[in-house]
Amino acid sequence: SSGINAEYGGKHRKHPGGRGNAGGQHHHRINFDKYHPGYFGKVGMRYFHKTNNKFFCPSINVDKIWSLLSEQSRAKYLEDKPSEKAPVIDVVQAGYYKVLGKGHLPKRPVIVKAKFFSKIAEKRIKEVGGACVLTS
Repeated sequence: SSGINAEYGGKHRKHPGGRGNAGGQHHHRINFDKYHPGYFGKVGMRYFHKTNNKFFCPSINVDKIWSLLSEQSRAKYLEDKPSEKAPVIDVVQAGYYKVLGKGHLPKRPVIVKAKFFSKIAEKRIKEVGGACVLTS
């Protein structure tokens, strides 16, 4: 059938409106403004010459701290009777800089060395009788 007739449908022409998201600011503007507000434009501030070294701060949660010890030493410190010495866990050695406070600690004192502690992490480590040691 030639011509466009609603009863029979038009021909399939290749890309009458342009490909993909073409015309979002022009002939398809109504759709974009109506269904995708805020699609165009930028947000936030620019950071000129951002070097990521100063932002390098891998973090670990307190519930994972005991997993940094080897199996044997973990078994030794977590056995039935509390041992007289608390283990020293240096998270920096394991590649972490900051200790965050998610999760629970076993009720055993532990000495944690890190560059940074969050408030809650510090509170949880001290609650089980442990200590937070700041290293730099």
